[in-house]
Amino acid sequence: MQTKLLFIQALSSLQPGTGQGVGVIDQPISREKATDLPYLPGSTIKGVFRDYWENKGIGNLEHVFGRTTQPELSYAGSVSFMDGRLLLLPVRSLAGVFAWVTSPFILNRFVRDCKMCGMQDGLPAAVRVPANDQVFVTGTTALKISADTNSVILEDYQLTPAETSADDWAEWLASAIQPSDPDWREDFKQRFCVVHDDVLSYFSENGTEVTPRIRIDDETKTASGQALWYEESLPAETFLVSIVVVVKSERMQLPTTVFDGLSKVLETPVQFGGGATVGKGFCKAYLYPSDNKTTVTP
Repeated sequence: MQTKLLFIQALSSLQPGTGQGVGVIDQPISREKATDLPYLPGSTIKGVFRDYWENKGIGNLEHVFGRTTQPELSYAGSVSFMDGRLLLLPVRSLAGVFAWVTSPFILNRFVRDCKMCGMQDGLPAAVRVPANDQVFVTGTTALKISADTNSVILEDYQLTPAETSADDWAEWLASAIQPSDPDWREDFKQRFCVVHDDVLSYFSENGTEVTPRIRIDDETKTASGQALWYEESLPAETFLVSIVVVVKSERMQLPTTVFDGLSKVLETPVQFGGGATVGKGFCKAYLYPSDNKTTVTP
Protein backbone atom coordinates (compact mmCIF):
# COMPACT_ATOMS: atom_id res chain seq x y z
CA MET A 1 0.00 0.00 0.00
CA GLN A 2 1.00 3.63 -0.45
CA THR A 3 0.28 6.50 1.92
CA LYS A 4 0.23 10.28 2.14
CA LEU A 5 -0.62 12.77 4.85
CA LEU A 6 -3.71 14.92 4.40
CA PHE A 7 -3.59 18.27 6.20
CA ILE A 8 -7.01 19.93 6.57
CA GLN A 9 -7.18 23.67 7.34
CA ALA A 10 -10.57 25.08 8.33
CA LEU A 11 -11.28 28.28 6.40
CA SER A 12 -14.56 28.72 8.26
CA SER A 13 -15.87 27.17 11.47
CA LEU A 14 -16.13 23.39 11.17
CA GLN A 15 -19.05 21.37 12.58
CA PRO A 16 -18.37 17.59 12.50
CA GLY A 17 -21.47 16.76 14.52
CA THR A 18 -22.36 13.65 16.49
CA GLY A 19 -26.12 13.60 15.89
CA GLN A 20 -27.00 13.80 19.58
CA GLY A 21 -26.93 16.51 22.21
CA VAL A 22 -24.64 16.73 25.23
CA GLY A 23 -25.63 18.95 28.14
CA VAL A 24 -26.77 22.38 27.00
CA ILE A 25 -25.20 21.93 23.54
CA ASP A 26 -27.72 20.43 21.14
CA GLN A 27 -25.23 19.77 18.34
CA PRO A 28 -21.74 19.12 19.78
CA ILE A 29 -18.69 18.25 17.71
CA SER A 30 -17.22 14.75 17.49
CA ARG A 31 -14.63 13.98 20.15
CA GLU A 32 -12.37 11.03 20.81
CA LYS A 33 -13.62 8.91 23.71
CA ALA A 34 -10.30 8.59 25.56
CA THR A 35 -8.72 12.00 24.94
CA ASP A 36 -11.84 14.16 24.42
CA LEU A 37 -9.99 15.88 21.58
CA PRO A 38 -12.02 16.95 18.52
CA TYR A 39 -11.72 14.92 15.34
CA LEU A 40 -13.20 14.60 11.85
CA PRO A 41 -14.38 11.02 11.17
CA GLY A 42 -12.66 9.19 8.34
CA SER A 43 -16.06 8.22 6.95
CA THR A 44 -16.89 11.91 6.58
CA ILE A 45 -13.64 12.61 4.75
CA LYS A 46 -14.16 9.69 2.38
CA GLY A 47 -17.77 10.64 1.66
CA VAL A 48 -16.84 14.23 0.86
CA PHE A 49 -13.99 13.19 -1.44
CA ARG A 50 -16.25 10.70 -3.22
CA ASP A 51 -18.87 13.41 -3.81
CA TYR A 52 -16.35 15.93 -5.16
CA TRP A 53 -14.65 13.23 -7.25
CA GLU A 54 -17.97 12.37 -8.87
CA ASN A 55 -18.99 16.00 -9.44
CA LYS A 56 -15.67 16.75 -11.14
CA GLY A 57 -16.05 13.70 -13.40
CA ILE A 58 -12.59 12.37 -12.62
CA GLY A 59 -13.47 8.75 -13.47
CA ASN A 60 -12.99 5.29 -11.91
CA LEU A 61 -15.28 6.37 -9.06
CA GLU A 62 -16.33 2.90 -7.91
CA HIS A 63 -12.86 1.43 -8.39
CA VAL A 64 -11.43 4.08 -6.07
CA PHE A 65 -14.21 4.43 -3.47
CA GLY A 66 -16.03 1.11 -3.81
CA ARG A 67 -19.48 0.08 -4.98
CA THR A 68 -22.37 0.00 -2.52
CA THR A 69 -25.49 0.49 -4.67
CA GLN A 70 -26.02 -3.22 -5.39
CA PRO A 71 -25.29 -5.44 -2.36
CA GLU A 72 -24.73 -8.56 -4.42
CA LEU A 73 -22.22 -6.73 -6.62
CA SER A 74 -20.61 -4.50 -3.99
CA TYR A 75 -16.86 -4.36 -3.42
CA ALA A 76 -14.37 -2.27 -1.47
CA GLY A 77 -12.50 0.59 -3.07
CA SER A 78 -8.75 1.10 -3.14
CA VAL A 79 -8.59 4.23 -0.95
CA SER A 80 -9.01 4.57 2.82
CA PHE A 81 -8.98 7.64 5.06
CA MET A 82 -8.02 7.69 8.72
CA ASP A 83 -9.82 10.04 11.09
CA GLY A 84 -8.74 13.66 10.86
CA ARG A 85 -7.05 14.20 14.23
CA LEU A 86 -6.41 17.55 15.84
CA LEU A 87 -2.96 18.92 15.04
CA LEU A 88 -3.17 22.68 15.66
CA LEU A 89 -5.85 24.61 17.51
CA PRO A 90 -6.19 28.37 16.98
CA VAL A 91 -6.36 30.19 20.31
CA ARG A 92 -6.81 33.91 20.95
CA SER A 93 -3.61 35.69 21.88
CA LEU A 94 -3.15 39.10 23.46
CA ALA A 95 -0.28 39.62 21.00
CA GLY A 96 -0.27 38.40 17.42
CA VAL A 97 -4.10 38.02 17.23
CA PHE A 98 -4.07 34.24 17.62
CA ALA A 99 -1.69 31.32 18.09
CA TRP A 100 -1.56 27.90 16.46
CA VAL A 101 -1.34 25.73 19.56
CA THR A 102 -0.30 22.11 19.88
CA SER A 103 1.08 19.88 22.64
CA PRO A 104 3.67 17.11 23.14
CA PHE A 105 0.95 14.43 23.13
CA ILE A 106 -0.44 15.59 19.81
CA LEU A 107 3.01 15.86 18.20
CA ASN A 108 4.19 12.51 19.56
CA ARG A 109 1.04 10.81 18.29
CA PHE A 110 1.56 12.45 14.92
CA VAL A 111 5.13 11.10 14.83
CA ARG A 112 3.87 7.62 15.73
CA ASP A 113 1.35 7.67 12.89
CA CYS A 114 3.97 8.91 10.45
CA LYS A 115 6.38 6.14 11.44
CA MET A 116 3.61 3.58 11.10
CA CYS A 117 3.27 4.68 7.49
CA GLY A 118 7.02 4.86 6.84
CA MET A 119 7.22 8.66 6.88
CA GLN A 120 9.76 9.07 9.66
CA ASP A 121 12.56 10.56 7.53
CA GLY A 122 13.19 14.20 8.34
CA LEU A 123 10.78 14.44 11.27
CA PRO A 124 11.99 16.68 14.12
CA ALA A 125 13.00 15.19 17.43
CA ALA A 126 10.38 14.65 20.11
CA VAL A 127 9.53 17.90 21.83
CA ARG A 128 10.14 18.31 25.55
CA VAL A 129 7.16 18.67 27.86
CA PRO A 130 6.72 22.29 28.99
CA ALA A 131 5.61 23.15 32.50
CA ASN A 132 1.95 24.04 33.07
CA ASP A 133 2.80 27.74 33.08
CA GLN A 134 5.24 27.57 30.18
CA VAL A 135 4.91 27.79 26.40
CA PHE A 136 7.51 26.84 23.77
CA VAL A 137 7.69 29.43 21.00
CA THR A 138 9.90 30.04 17.98
CA GLY A 139 12.73 32.51 17.68
CA THR A 140 10.56 34.77 15.49
CA THR A 141 7.41 34.52 17.61
CA ALA A 142 4.79 37.26 17.48
CA LEU A 143 3.06 36.02 20.63
CA LYS A 144 5.10 37.84 23.28
CA ILE A 145 3.27 40.85 24.70
CA SER A 146 6.39 43.00 24.32
CA ALA A 147 10.13 42.67 24.21
CA ASP A 148 10.30 43.95 27.80
CA THR A 149 7.60 41.61 29.14
CA ASN A 150 8.52 37.96 29.03
CA SER A 151 4.94 36.75 28.83
CA VAL A 152 2.45 35.15 26.42
CA ILE A 153 -1.28 35.35 27.14
CA LEU A 154 -3.51 32.79 25.43
CA GLU A 155 -7.18 33.18 26.34
CA ASP A 156 -6.96 33.65 30.14
CA TYR A 157 -3.67 31.76 30.54
CA GLN A 158 -0.52 33.77 31.26
CA LEU A 159 2.45 31.68 30.17
CA THR A 160 6.20 32.12 30.25
CA PRO A 161 7.75 31.66 26.79
CA ALA A 162 10.82 29.53 26.17
CA GLU A 163 12.56 29.33 22.81
CA THR A 164 13.40 25.69 22.28
CA SER A 165 12.66 22.87 19.84
CA ALA A 166 9.49 24.63 18.63
CA ASP A 167 11.55 26.07 15.77
CA ASP A 168 12.22 22.64 14.27
CA TRP A 169 8.56 21.63 14.37
CA ALA A 170 7.35 24.98 13.07
CA GLU A 171 9.73 24.79 10.12
CA TRP A 172 8.82 21.18 9.29
CA LEU A 173 5.05 21.67 9.49
CA ALA A 174 5.13 24.95 7.56
CA SER A 175 7.16 23.38 4.75
CA ALA A 176 4.95 20.27 4.66
CA ILE A 177 1.71 22.24 4.47
CA GLN A 178 2.73 25.15 2.21
CA PRO A 179 6.05 24.35 0.48
CA SER A 180 5.59 27.05 -2.17
CA ASP A 181 4.39 30.00 -0.05
CA PRO A 182 7.25 31.56 1.96
CA ASP A 183 5.09 34.39 3.33
CA TRP A 184 2.56 31.95 4.80
CA ARG A 185 5.35 29.82 6.25
CA GLU A 186 6.85 32.82 8.02
CA ASP A 187 3.47 33.82 9.43
CA PHE A 188 2.91 30.24 10.60
CA LYS A 189 6.23 30.13 12.43
CA GLN A 190 5.44 33.39 14.22
CA ARG A 191 2.17 31.96 15.57
CA PHE A 192 3.25 28.36 16.31
CA CYS A 193 3.63 27.29 19.93
CA VAL A 194 3.62 24.19 22.16
CA VAL A 195 1.85 24.08 25.53
CA HIS A 196 1.43 21.45 28.22
CA ASP A 197 -1.05 18.67 27.39
CA ASP A 198 -3.38 19.77 30.20
CA VAL A 199 -3.46 23.32 28.86
CA LEU A 200 -4.23 22.07 25.36
CA SER A 201 -7.06 19.93 26.76
CA TYR A 202 -8.52 23.02 28.43
CA PHE A 203 -8.36 24.99 25.17
CA SER A 204 -9.95 22.15 23.19
CA GLU A 205 -12.86 21.98 25.64
CA ASN A 206 -13.38 25.71 26.22
CA GLY A 207 -11.98 27.31 23.07
CA THR A 208 -14.51 25.98 20.58
CA GLU A 209 -17.31 28.13 19.16
CA VAL A 210 -20.81 27.66 20.62
CA THR A 211 -23.41 29.47 18.52
CA PRO A 212 -27.12 29.89 19.32
CA ARG A 213 -29.33 29.27 16.29
CA ILE A 214 -33.00 30.18 15.92
CA ARG A 215 -35.73 29.79 13.32
CA ILE A 216 -38.00 32.78 12.65
CA ASP A 217 -41.68 32.37 11.83
CA ASP A 218 -42.41 34.03 8.46
CA GLU A 219 -45.67 35.59 9.64
CA THR A 220 -44.92 36.68 13.20
CA LYS A 221 -41.21 37.42 12.65
CA THR A 222 -40.53 35.87 16.05
CA ALA A 223 -39.04 32.58 17.16
CA SER A 224 -40.90 29.60 15.74
CA GLY A 225 -42.07 27.42 18.64
CA GLN A 226 -39.09 26.02 20.53
CA ALA A 227 -36.74 26.44 17.58
CA LEU A 228 -33.69 27.55 19.57
CA TRP A 229 -30.62 25.35 19.62
CA TYR A 230 -26.89 25.58 20.26
CA GLU A 231 -24.20 24.37 17.86
CA GLU A 232 -20.57 23.70 18.72
CA SER A 233 -17.92 24.18 16.03
CA LEU A 234 -14.18 24.07 15.65
CA PRO A 235 -12.94 27.61 14.98
CA ALA A 236 -11.61 28.72 11.62
CA GLU A 237 -7.85 28.11 11.20
CA THR A 238 -8.00 24.74 12.98
CA PHE A 239 -5.63 22.16 11.47
CA LEU A 240 -6.49 18.46 11.37
CA VAL A 241 -4.38 15.69 9.88
CA SER A 242 -5.45 12.40 8.33
CA ILE A 243 -3.60 9.63 6.53
CA VAL A 244 -4.67 8.51 3.05
CA VAL A 245 -3.98 4.86 2.28
CA VAL A 246 -4.21 3.48 -1.27
CA VAL A 247 -4.08 -0.26 -1.83
CA LYS A 248 -3.36 -1.70 -5.27
CA SER A 249 -6.17 -3.96 -6.43
CA GLU A 250 -7.24 -5.79 -9.56
CA ARG A 251 -9.43 -2.84 -10.51
CA MET A 252 -6.90 -0.12 -9.63
CA GLN A 253 -3.31 -1.08 -10.39
CA LEU A 254 -1.67 2.35 -10.09
CA PRO A 255 -1.99 4.11 -6.71
CA THR A 256 -0.54 7.27 -8.27
CA THR A 257 -3.71 7.49 -10.36
CA VAL A 258 -5.73 7.76 -7.14
CA PHE A 259 -3.49 10.46 -5.68
CA ASP A 260 -3.62 12.39 -8.97
CA GLY A 261 -7.42 12.34 -8.72
CA LEU A 262 -7.35 13.47 -5.09
CA SER A 263 -5.05 16.34 -6.08
CA LYS A 264 -7.64 17.44 -8.65
CA VAL A 265 -10.31 17.44 -5.93
CA LEU A 266 -8.07 19.61 -3.74
CA GLU A 267 -7.59 22.28 -6.41
CA THR A 268 -10.57 24.05 -4.82
CA PRO A 269 -11.75 24.24 -1.18
CA VAL A 270 -13.92 21.37 0.04
CA GLN A 271 -16.77 21.40 2.54
CA PHE A 272 -16.89 19.05 5.54
CA GLY A 273 -19.54 18.61 8.23
CA GLY A 274 -22.80 20.44 8.81
CA GLY A 275 -23.91 23.99 8.10
CA ALA A 276 -22.86 24.12 4.45
CA THR A 277 -25.62 26.58 3.51
CA VAL A 278 -24.59 28.98 6.28
CA GLY A 279 -20.92 28.98 5.33
CA LYS A 280 -19.56 26.38 7.73
CA GLY A 281 -17.06 23.63 7.06
CA PHE A 282 -15.17 25.12 4.13
CA CYS A 283 -11.60 23.83 4.23
CA LYS A 284 -8.40 23.85 2.26
CA ALA A 285 -6.65 20.49 2.26
CA TYR A 286 -3.08 19.58 1.32
CA LEU A 287 -1.50 16.23 0.47
CA TYR A 288 2.01 15.54 1.75
CA PRO A 289 4.22 14.80 -0.07
CA SER A 290 2.65 17.25 -2.52
CA ASP A 291 4.29 15.69 -5.59
CA ASN A 292 3.93 12.17 -6.96
CA LYS A 293 6.17 10.75 -4.24
CA THR A 294 4.40 8.36 -1.91
CA THR A 295 5.45 6.19 0.98
CA VAL A 296 5.26 2.45 0.39
CA THR A 297 4.52 0.38 3.49
CA PRO A 298 4.23 -3.39 3.82
